[in-house]
Amino acid sequence: MALSARTAPKAGGQDFVEIKVIKEDGIKKLAEDMVKYGKESGKNNFDRDGKNVLKSDQVLLVSLNEADVLGLNCGACGFDKCNDLKIKSGVEFDGPVCAWRLIDLGIAVGSAVKTASILNVDNRIMYRIGVSAKRLNLIDGEIVIGIPISASGKNIYFDR
Repeated sequence: MALSARTAPKAGGQDFVEIKVIKEDGIKKLAEDMVKYGKESGKNNFDRDGKNVLKSDQVLLVSLNEADVLGLNCGACGFDKCNDLKIKSGVEFDGPVCAWRLIDLGIAVGSAVKTASILNVDNRIMYRIGVSAKRLNLIDGEIVIGIPISASGKNIYFDR
């Protein structure tokens, strides 16, 4: 999965994607923070997803880290000129970021879960994992996505 994310196509051939595998104690720490953040923020389903993460075998983190703008001046990020885009710290993630770099992140995540699917590994793309991974500094990046995986008799990410 990590290899698929790494070799996924990137705009302009530039790679700003970070990848990290979380195992055992890191999974517990991540799951506990997800539940905690859900309570602190009042946001739904952080507890549910935290319980899923706790049951997971591993978690793949994929982030967009210090991505330069592509330089197209396309306006997709909300600014007319790329040089006007300035990233600010947000509550959960930082932004705005270049829309084309976000597409790179999406393609990397899609490539990773495609590989998991080919190998029949149950998985789910979770934004909530990314929030806690960023809070815990488990990976560098402005935007983080988590992909928990499980190999069991029943997919733990459905019928929740």
